[in-house]
Amino acid sequence: MSAWLGRPSALFGAVVLAVVVLLSVFAPWVAPYDPLATSWSLVRKAPSAAHWLGTDEVGRDLLSRVIWGGRASLSAGVIAVAIAVCAGVPLGMLAGYVGGWFDLVIGRLTDAMLAVPFLILAIALAAFLGPSLGNAMIAIGITATPIFVRLARGQVLAARSEDWVEAARAVGNPPGRILLRHIFPNILPPVMVQATLAIASAIIAEASLSFLGLGQQPPAPSWGSMLNTAQRFLTQAPWMAIFPGLAIFLTVLAFNLFGDGLRDALDPKR
Repeated sequence: MSAWLGRPSALFGAVVLAVVVLLSVFAPWVAPYDPLATSWSLVRKAPSAAHWLGTDEVGRDLLSRVIWGGRASLSAGVIAVAIAVCAGVPLGMLAGYVGGWFDLVIGRLTDAMLAVPFLILAIALAAFLGPSLGNAMIAIGITATPIFVRLARGQVLAARSEDWVEAARAVGNPPGRILLRHIFPNILPPVMVQATLAIASAIIAEASLSFLGLGQQPPAPSWGSMLNTAQRFLTQAPWMAIFPGLAIFLTVLAFNLFGDGLRDALDPKR
């Protein structure tokens, strides 16, 4: 707790994240209008008392769409990173503990995937799977998996030579029990920190895929697809781009600040 109180930036990130999560979870009750309801009499209206963030090209309330769009972006970030953690951490732990040809194969596959830029690989996988939010989550999750493979492998390599692991092995613990009961709890803090930071990258990736038409499909709201629509009206209705872009910026910044604070709180050396 002292690490959090001593870092105003981490507290700011936690507060912003709490607000974004609460707005997204309670979107049906918080959003003032139906995010899909159109009105030709309200096309591209500037922010006002009735519509705090203005309206879009078909008269939909922008505030409602930003709130509902947070659901898509947060879901994509959390689910994609969950896929990456569930796939990458076990593979990395096995590769680091078993070694040999298994470690060699996993290491080469990981290096090959990391050699391709993150977003390029995500776009290629999303295009192969087809345009939808679910496929975008899978593509981002697969693309982020090598990060957790390498992290878990490195942590296990450092831990397996420690005295407490040697003691657990000496008393007859099987490898599976050593990995799950002794090594995994000790590598969990860096995995949690990396997962928090990876969610920020996943949100940017989902927004990029939606901007390119490979993520959330219209008319369902998504911050990336809203930016894609707004690019055609930057001079007539700049608020259509400002507020979704600001939502992405603040959410990603909050995740990064929260991740930094979490790292300090979980690191006993700090």
